[in-house]
Amino acid sequence: MINTNGSAPSVLVARDVHKRFAPPKLPAVQALDGVSFEAPRGMLTALVGPDGAGKTTLIRLATGLLRADSGELTVLGIDAAADPQQIQDRISYMPQRFGLYEDLTVAENIDLYADLHGVTPEARAERYPRLMEMTALGPFKGRLAGKLSGGMKQKLGLACTLVRSPELLLLDEPTVGVDPLSRRELWDIVRQLVDTQGLTVLLSTAYLDEAERCGHVIVLHQGKVLAQGRPSDITSIANGKVFVAELPEEQSPRGVQSRLLDEADVIDAVPDGGRVRFVRGVGNGAGDSKALNSAKVSPAVPRFEDGFMSLLRRVANQEHAAAIALDRPPVAHGDEVAVHVRNLVRKFGAFTAVDHISFDVQRGAIFGLLGPNGAGKTTTFRMLCGLLSATDGELRVAGADVRHSRAAARGRLGYVAQKFSLYGALTVFENLEFFASAYGLRGARKSARITWAMEQFELGTHAQEPSGQLPGGFKQRLAMAAALLHEPEILFLDEPTSGADPLARRAFWRRITALAEQGVTIIVTTHFMQEAEYCDQIAIMDAGRVLAAGRPSEIRHLADLHKGHEPTMEDAFIAVVERSRRATPAREVAA
Repeated sequence: MINTNGSAPSVLVARDVHKRFAPPKLPAVQALDGVSFEAPRGMLTALVGPDGAGKTTLIRLATGLLRADSGELTVLGIDAAADPQQIQDRISYMPQRFGLYEDLTVAENIDLYADLHGVTPEARAERYPRLMEMTALGPFKGRLAGKLSGGMKQKLGLACTLVRSPELLLLDEPTVGVDPLSRRELWDIVRQLVDTQGLTVLLSTAYLDEAERCGHVIVLHQGKVLAQGRPSDITSIANGKVFVAELPEEQSPRGVQSRLLDEADVIDAVPDGGRVRFVRGVGNGAGDSKALNSAKVSPAVPRFEDGFMSLLRRVANQEHAAAIALDRPPVAHGDEVAVHVRNLVRKFGAFTAVDHISFDVQRGAIFGLLGPNGAGKTTTFRMLCGLLSATDGELRVAGADVRHSRAAARGRLGYVAQKFSLYGALTVFENLEFFASAYGLRGARKSARITWAMEQFELGTHAQEPSGQLPGGFKQRLAMAAALLHEPEILFLDEPTSGADPLARRAFWRRITALAEQGVTIIVTTHFMQEAEYCDQIAIMDAGRVLAAGRPSEIRHLADLHKGHEPTMEDAFIAVVERSRRATPAREVAA
């Protein structure tokens, strides 16, 4: 185990902590299994790990909301089991789903939390201006919280958490579901708190680039600590094992990446700026790889993500997800256009959520629709799927005119919503049965499709569990399995990997790549800009309009150039959105 705590005194100390959950009629879960670690004072410490690793349980123990079964946990020198109230009086905690009151304004929400914490009028007069400046919520104090974008809601949640001055701030995945621009703004706030006020922060995150910016990292897996120390300690695990493959123009990075994952010695592989970045179990370069063919392979400087994946594969010994296989792949017809959008408009009263957007998607392509929270992406998706009528414009999906004959298109579409939308009280198997019937499947065909879904998405071991109690990665698998039961030609995925850990995201894209190779057209929204590299075409939206569209290589060139820094998709996204906002007066955004 890596353990480099340095000389800073620790605010949070765990020694051999165990926590087990035994819900009625369900298998017991060992959430924490002998966890020991320290979080240094005045530092930003990150908890990272796959779904079910124990991150949220650990944070809730630190807040005093849960009690460990055994072991020792001290927070600010206080025994968490003996005096949780004393801890709660001195810390602040922002859970994954912060309890904002959507029918109250921004100012009223902050006042409410100040009342709950007994913040004096004098303290409010000193603190409120700083909170408004940090979060840039000053101009929106009178707006209802329910009318804020996702990123603004997160900033309001953080402001409510900070109405008093805590000695320790606990954040449970604060940037889940937040676009890159809002994510950067949230991180600026947290960094300012640490750097200028010396606040100690412990946070969990699904973004490994966020963990890389922390001073201390704790890697969890299945309730155990795999490693802890500086991010560079984790990164060093991949020294000499990371390579980049420059591909001929005719080769698809997505396809090469998928084939590399079939090789026994490949720990990880991702499309990366038009190339493929991969990590081997041993540093033998390209070796005899068939996937790389004539690619030029060179060593690369490891990142935190490379070390993290190496650690997880080595210790957890997990295999890559299998590529999905369709029973009846869609029949392609040359360069057929699967989705045709021209001057599409959607208004809600006087508010224009989608403002004359246009694009085409070829059959079998992966099309990425990117944009900040409130850009109009989900509204666009709902129109494409026939779930919401368009105000104006032309919209054809799978050959059907969706504006005038929605039912004709729906049977050829699959849709995975932004939030888990299956029936949480039903088991995995019952959900699949229900959706198979809803899609008109009967008898032997229905049974065959459910069997196919259970096998392809490896859901068998969870078949009798209530779907609402599944780990996040399995919820995503089930939602996608249900959407594919009727073998749609076009699959719509609205932020399907939001909150998913890196392993779950790799598995998801492995399946998506296989679907596209078999002729299924994919339209996806995502806030993980690295995932946009899997797409054939990308459109960036904001304020209901398309700001930029093209291949990933074309979009990356729109980034602001910095000496010594190769532009990334995230750089391009932020540059495109910020340029547009500087040139256009601010307008309302959808929640």
